[in-house]
Amino acid sequence: MSVQIVDRPFYLDKLLRFKDKSVIKVITGVRRCGKSTMLAMFAKYLLNLGIDEAQIQTYNLERLENEELLDYRRLYMRCVEGLVPGKKNYLFIDEIQNVADFQKAVDSLYVRDDVDLYITGSNAFLLSGNLATLLSGRYVEIRMTPFSFAEYRAAREDTGESLQRTWSSYIAEGGMPATLQLSDDPSSRFDYLDGIISTILLKDVAQRLNIANTLALSSLVTFMFDNIANLTSVKAIADAMTAQGVKLSPNTVAEYLSGLCNSYFLYPVKRFDVRGKRLLKISEKYYGVDMGIRRVLLSAQVRDVGRILENVVFFELVRRYTSVSVGKVNDQEIDFICTSEYGRAYYQVAQSVQDPSTLEREISALRATGDDYPKFLLTLDDAEPLSHNGVTQLNALDWLMGLSV
Repeated sequence: MSVQIVDRPFYLDKLLRFKDKSVIKVITGVRRCGKSTMLAMFAKYLLNLGIDEAQIQTYNLERLENEELLDYRRLYMRCVEGLVPGKKNYLFIDEIQNVADFQKAVDSLYVRDDVDLYITGSNAFLLSGNLATLLSGRYVEIRMTPFSFAEYRAAREDTGESLQRTWSSYIAEGGMPATLQLSDDPSSRFDYLDGIISTILLKDVAQRLNIANTLALSSLVTFMFDNIANLTSVKAIADAMTAQGVKLSPNTVAEYLSGLCNSYFLYPVKRFDVRGKRLLKISEKYYGVDMGIRRVLLSAQVRDVGRILENVVFFELVRRYTSVSVGKVNDQEIDFICTSEYGRAYYQVAQSVQDPSTLEREISALRATGDDYPKFLLTLDDAEPLSHNGVTQLNALDWLMGLSV
């Protein structure tokens, strides 16, 4: 399947920022979110900078022709044999987690002055254990996700459709790059996304964690995507699953969730007590990596637009800020507390606040923080930016497009 190439300047800028720096560039993210394409785009950029093609080596370790390179020694020797003497060489190794003891090859390549190394992986175990210990302080992780709303919009700019129409398509089809080729073929798009789900569950989670009860794992995934953005706990999830006829202990739920999060399928977010200035040990939220995948899991239903909007906003905040958590102030909830080198910001997300009581509920928690950090309310209401005594209300689609604050 050919994939439409869409510029992704956010990730390109990150790669350029660390080009020729003495760190390993580790690109992580869920399967099929565009990591391989991003490497190809970066390689093309290097060529445009005048770097000779011979100085660039690319190895996709999911391809059959590279099967012999799944031995770390052979991988290392192949890379070394292709180096151009006396020049900086750029090595791109895709899906390196397929190589047993890959960290030995990575470390040996890293210590060479003539190598600038870029690797990708579809599982957080890539940066656990030996590699994290071995390369502590010597790598930078660049986390990729499927297309943001702005990237998706850019890919469809020739359609002439309204921003609202693009939004409707985005939350139905999702942002997996290859689905752009299947926009006019719902059946094929469904099959493609279903295949991604099966691969992740069976290969990245069940196989890695030796899970035999894959039906229970699949049921848990469907439950979690149906409950995105809801505060929950491992025990509450276990109780809910048992009530649905799928008996899972809290320990088993915790194990399954760990595998799903390590595969970048689900993203957990901790709660932060604003007044107590501490992370809370109970209750957190989970967000699903792609709304097209959610639609497949929930039998083509698009519902709970407010929580879908919150899910989309979460991933945009992850791109814009260093850390994102769920907020608690007294007995009220703040959807997101974000921090970066520029300080803190608060965000509330609602489908609509045209009802005065809804508006008051959404902004009261923000006011209760008692500080002067920026506070934003994002909604789908068709309105110009408004100020509510220190809380700035913005149209969420404009904000996602970068057209407002």
